[in-house]
Amino acid sequence: MVLGAGLALIAPEAIRPYAVPLLGVGLLVHGAGMTLKYRLEGRESPPAWWERLLFWLCWAFLAGGGLWIASVLAFR
Repeated sequence: MVLGAGLALIAPEAIRPYAVPLLGVGLLVHGAGMTLKYRLEGRESPPAWWERLLFWLCWAFLAGGGLWIASVLAFR
């Protein structure tokens, strides 16, 4: 996240054409990392109720972000 913010401050015009693809890739990478971490920690002990809640809330927000990106692209 800090890398993305730094790039946006240093070179906003240079990366503007790639903003939507970068955001989409970021959503996918975050979702994959979150899922792998959840699975690895689940091997040690079953997740607590609040860990499951946070995991699914995060997926809901990622899905919302994906829908937002799709709507921005569709209505350009």
